[in-house]
Amino acid sequence: MGSAETGGILLTGGAGRLGTALRGLLPELTAPSRAELDITDLSGVEQAFANYQPKVVVHTAAYTNVAQAEIEKALCWRVNVEGTRNLVRAALGYDLRFVHISTDYVFWGDVGGYREDDPVGPVRNYYALSKLVAEELVRLLPDHLIIRTSFRPSPWPYPTAYTDLFTSQDYLEVIAPQIALALRNLHRIPHSTLHIATERKSAYELALRTRPDVQPARRQEALVVLPEDVSLDIGRWRGLIANWDSGLLP
Repeated sequence: MGSAETGGILLTGGAGRLGTALRGLLPELTAPSRAELDITDLSGVEQAFANYQPKVVVHTAAYTNVAQAEIEKALCWRVNVEGTRNLVRAALGYDLRFVHISTDYVFWGDVGGYREDDPVGPVRNYYALSKLVAEELVRLLPDHLIIRTSFRPSPWPYPTAYTDLFTSQDYLEVIAPQIALALRNLHRIPHSTLHIATERKSAYELALRTRPDVQPARRQEALVVLPEDVSLDIGRWRGLIANWDSGLLP
């Protein structure tokens, strides 16, 4: 649970992987429990906003199981779309900046190197659809920042990894400090969309860094349709931090 002080930074999904990491890096975050801030309950969201009067909302809460989303479509939609819509509805009544954590999967994923202003969609799977719709809801707010990123827990959590899926994904301990850096410097970010990730690599190459025994696999073995290359162009982010004294980035 975060501080009850008003006018600060309100975090959704504080018990999730990214939310937990951000709380460790930014102790000033206010992170209500799910009992206090259930994003799928509009009245509860409105009450939390009234209680905390946030100046910044950082929305990390999400349904993130890509394969399971094909089975639990209603739940995925309720959390990622309806939950985000509830937050946007509440935020429209406040003078605040809304930071939304999105995904590289909003792109079709055939060419890679996607820039922030490249066309999104069509999508490969239901999870990607829900996150793409959520992005468009957030864009209704006059002051927003959509951060597209992708991360894994360390060590690599699966016995196999795909050799033919290319990504800018990295481990949480690499990505979370970069997002924390962005949050510390929100006033210096003039953009409404930002890609925060690392260099292009295959999922297999990433997995080998923390799990040398990982076995190679192919995308067609997955239980869900996956893209070939959703690597992100991070030139905009690198350009920003080149002017900042961060000391946080590898």
